[in-house]
Amino acid sequence: MGAPPARIEPPARQGAAAHLSRAQKAAIIVRFLMNEGAEVPLTELPEGLQARLTTQMGSMRYVDRSTLAEVVAEFAQELEGMGLTFPRGVAGAINALDGRISAQTAARLRKEAGVRQYGDPWELVRRADPAALVPIIEGESAEVAAVMLSKLDVARAAELLGLLPGPVARRIAYAISQTGSVSPEAVDRIGLALAAQLQEAPETAFAEGAVARVGAILNYSAAAIRDEVLEGLEETDQDFAALVRRAIFTFVHLPERLKPTDVPRVLREVDQAVLVTALAGAQAGDLAPVAEFLLDNMPKRMAETLREEIAARDRARPRDAEAAQTEVVNAVRRLEAAGDLALIQPDEGVA
Repeated sequence: MGAPPARIEPPARQGAAAHLSRAQKAAIIVRFLMNEGAEVPLTELPEGLQARLTTQMGSMRYVDRSTLAEVVAEFAQELEGMGLTFPRGVAGAINALDGRISAQTAARLRKEAGVRQYGDPWELVRRADPAALVPIIEGESAEVAAVMLSKLDVARAAELLGLLPGPVARRIAYAISQTGSVSPEAVDRIGLALAAQLQEAPETAFAEGAVARVGAILNYSAAAIRDEVLEGLEETDQDFAALVRRAIFTFVHLPERLKPTDVPRVLREVDQAVLVTALAGAQAGDLAPVAEFLLDNMPKRMAETLREEIAARDRARPRDAEAAQTEVVNAVRRLEAAGDLALIQPDEGVA
């Protein structure tokens, strides 16, 4: 018998993915990811690419499994070979360097690059402090303000509306009913104009207001200096002086601002010798109620021990007592900053 005839193998199928354009492959990958439930942030693409991708997806009908597998494998291989990516444009670079370059430099670069360069202008408007939007709204027409409120979430829009004078708020509320025919292009132009106004707002050198800064300084000042400064402020500007007094928090304010249940937690942060000095210097005058407040709300045995030590020691020098009392207040401030306690605000009562 002769040798069996050789088996004729069908020609290897050419990879279908090799004949696809990059736009077609991109459409396949996006469709695949969407089918798998992944969030694909296509809005971050330039508008031209979004339009091209949409048109490409609309022109395609069916892709077999082997072609899909080839495209996905090629896409995965490209991802694996990618060593490093950079943010897109100036906007992405500024966002990547947020906190590593100064706020002034970032603001200047954004302004030089143009409002559109750092993304959706409405995103900037949504993140803005409502108080910063009030003067902008008051300088715009009711129709423009109505578009702005319509682009904000309901809670932020309600907060902003509440900051406006009654007549202005009513005009804007009525104008919202007239926004049904506003075109997307007009909304986009309004967003750009509002974002540009926000960018033109001058950068402030200080993160906190004048009241908070003066109050913080006086918190650490000697009592005599603090009283003298407050008297001078009252002669110059009584309203400002009243606000500063509310911002001041010293040892004498502990019964008003510290919850009784938080006293043991605070005192655990203070060295006992310091605490004895602080209490020994608060046995008379305006500070006597503070000493009693602390002693009454600490564990009974600890209070008895401290009373004995106070009675046995010499009278504390005013300077030492004031320094020790500041240490107690500092312990309160540290715990508050760490979120371990909440102070009672001046206009609140004890629950």
